Amino acid sequence: MTIAELPSARARGRNGGRPNKMTPAKLRPGLASMDEPDTKVSDLCAELGITRQTLHRHVSPTGELRPDSKKLLSR
Repeated sequence: MTIAELPSARARGRNGGRPNKMTPAKLRPGLASMDEPDTKVSDLCAELGITRQTLHRHVSPTGELRPDSKKLLSR
């Protein structure tokens, strides 16, 4: 796709780009688990199928939403 085709593709509802690994369905258990002190982040990430970086981009160590997760939930 060339730069000239992008506006017409967007007009048809196609945005392009890689799909997000983090989904609202994965975010909810991540939020609940990060608030618990005995949670192992590596085990949680393996269970959700995401990387540690992705988890920490969306959820703080205290289990609070970060800006990327708020953006994800607002879609």
